[in-house]
Amino acid sequence: MQIILLEKIRNLGVLGDKVDVKPGYGRNFLIPQGLAVPANAANLKAFEARRADIEAAAHERLIAAQKRAEVLEGLLVTMAARAAEGKLYGSLTVSDVAKAITGATGIEVVKSEVQMPNGPIRYIGEYEFVVELHTDVETKIKVVVSEDK
Repeated sequence: MQIILLEKIRNLGVLGDKVDVKPGYGRNFLIPQGLAVPANAANLKAFEARRADIEAAAHERLIAAQKRAEVLEGLLVTMAARAAEGKLYGSLTVSDVAKAITGATGIEVVKSEVQMPNGPIRYIGEYEFVVELHTDVETKIKVVVSEDK
């Protein structure tokens, strides 16, 4: 299936690229999310007509992400959780970390922006995570998990 990208997508292409993807990925994810349109003559013509507007909107999103990254850069977030002997009762997930970041800074961070490659937090300690605010903008934050008393 051929599509036209409306946004830069990591490991796929940049705005305006005409790429081949598997039909399910295109139909079920890229097109419904507004990241791409099917590559047919009508969509290609419509894309070229409004290309400048799409590029301007993409640039604005990039600038906004860079401003958010400046505030979040090197952020230290402290979270308290119930634990015994260093092991948490349950775990702290991506959504818990995103809520803690939003509460600490007042800047909205959604769970899809927080990358936790090793899975949820299950032990007390200090952890470092990457927050991907845009395809080209990511920042690192530290999360300190302590025992709730």
